[in-house]
Amino acid sequence: MTNALALPALGGSLESYIQSANSFPILSQEEETNLARRLWNYGDLEAAQQLILSHLRFVVAIARGYKGYGLPQADLIQEGNIGLMKAVKRFDPERGVRLVSFAVHWIKAEIHEFIMRNWRLVKIATTKQQRKLFFNLRSMKQGLDTMNPQEVNAMATQLGVKSEEVIEMEKRFSGSDVSLEPISDDEDDMYSPINYLTDGAEPSQILEREQIVHMRENGLQQSLDCLDDRSRHIIEARWLREKDTATLHDLAEELGVSAERVRQIEAKALQKMRGAMEASTR
Repeated sequence: MTNALALPALGGSLESYIQSANSFPILSQEEETNLARRLWNYGDLEAAQQLILSHLRFVVAIARGYKGYGLPQADLIQEGNIGLMKAVKRFDPERGVRLVSFAVHWIKAEIHEFIMRNWRLVKIATTKQQRKLFFNLRSMKQGLDTMNPQEVNAMATQLGVKSEEVIEMEKRFSGSDVSLEPISDDEDDMYSPINYLTDGAEPSQILEREQIVHMRENGLQQSLDCLDDRSRHIIEARWLREKDTATLHDLAEELGVSAERVRQIEAKALQKMRGAMEASTR
């Protein structure tokens, strides 16, 4: 779909692009449904284009919410547009919901994945709680001042992470100088950037790949044998290919489930593999 559609160019002035995106009229529910039916039933690319163009302004609005991550706004919008196109392709007009409500998940998912690929702090995104911290710190903070210890502890408790992680994330967002070397030998203090600077790959993927290498050295085949066919396919596609590894969205489309469901199956499979590996070494 994407190659056949003519969208406003993001290569020039960002303001010009935003003006162009805002110039496309918002569709009424009846207009939207008719266009979506033309796409759903007949593969009408002109209808797809009208649906996409009428929702570009919403992508801009969503992308503006991610200004604090130090990435070009044009890139965030471009990634959001990819999510919008995916949403339009999958939108079922008979579900009784507006396209904008359906598309929000896809737009944010693409922007999130782009941010995580380009972020430099590996340990920020190794757990669900840390991802929540990553994407919610700025909105949860009361003003721009540095948080006091009570506020740090309260946020850490609410999000289920360590206080040190909240402090480190706040320093990163504020642009404060952070020592590259750890300030002590205490394991709880090992949150200095030297420990988790990366080459731009998704942080959670780097950690998981290291664990997969460890599994390879200690009987990977045995741990794979404990998985069902679907879980094994996901692990092999995500982690064991030499090249062309699959994304969550690739596997979601292949298996007919959501990307979040693929992530859940993957996490459960890795946990099961680790358990098998630990049992084999006892």
